[in-house]
Amino acid sequence: MMKTAVNADIAATLAALGSRTVLQVFLVACGGSLSIMHPGKYFLDRHSRRITSDVYNGDEFVCRDPLTLDAHSIVILCSQTGTTRETVRAAQHAKAKGATVIGMTLDPASPLAEAADHVLQYQASYTTGVAIDAADSNYGVLYMLLAGLVNIADGTDYLPSLLKSLGHLQPAIDKAHIRYADLFTTFAERFKDRLVIYTTASGANYGAAYSFAICVLMEMQWINSQAIHANEFFHGPFEVVDENACFITMIGLDETRRLEERTRDFLYRFGDKNNILVLDAADLDLDGIDPQFQGYLVPLIFFDALWKFAYKLADLRDQTMLEARRYMKKISDY
Repeated sequence: MMKTAVNADIAATLAALGSRTVLQVFLVACGGSLSIMHPGKYFLDRHSRRITSDVYNGDEFVCRDPLTLDAHSIVILCSQTGTTRETVRAAQHAKAKGATVIGMTLDPASPLAEAADHVLQYQASYTTGVAIDAADSNYGVLYMLLAGLVNIADGTDYLPSLLKSLGHLQPAIDKAHIRYADLFTTFAERFKDRLVIYTTASGANYGAAYSFAICVLMEMQWINSQAIHANEFFHGPFEVVDENACFITMIGLDETRRLEERTRDFLYRFGDKNNILVLDAADLDLDGIDPQFQGYLVPLIFFDALWKFAYKLADLRDQTMLEARRYMKKISDY
């Protein structure tokens, strides 16, 4: 389905910000919601000369209390349920400093929404079980918002091309599921009994690697993991590589692709290819997605596809996804 305009809540937010001087954007969240902020910052770094940006964990944002946080700041926060305490606290802190606070959440009546000046809803099929158009995911909503902010600050309008690209995102995801099906079946069998699985990526993909490592492999499958930046890999972590080491390595289409290729090449050279699951965006069908946005949308394709892999792993390990967690959503006194 082709998108021709930004979502109504995004349009209203951008209209309200149209007269503001935007100097600094803080991207704040925790866990999986934090992971989408990394490609968001990458987008701003590449497309805005006037907006500086930083990514923060919710509570560290409050503790660090950046001196540049003031009335010229926009703080964008994300929480699926809108109840993440650290993220809500960060929203309240930002508001007390005079910043404009934008909350992204599934629930417009949540504590995060109550603490925000503007609320943007998104959809998440892996949380609700209801199929969605990926253009309305947290990634899609964030990109639309940031493109609008770049237009306000820099006078450069990327929205028409972005919207066209988002309209072709779901078909690209659907085709990726088909392409990866046999690969995931093979590697789920190989990885089912492994105690450690690392992920590697860089640039816009790093958030997807981070989220899959901590929110899926560790949180839902109790598999030891670590998201390793594709260049930092060569500054210590590559020492763990041998024929038994297991890796999921992502190779995208942004300007850092050569970093990810270098990691893959090292893994192939010193590891066992049977233990190295490579997702290379060059193999995907991205028809209709503007080349300038492919690098930003590939992480969403990778992550959406990897959920299928996670469920295959879960079935083989006799571990129920989501429901089998020991602490997450089970206790609150921590």
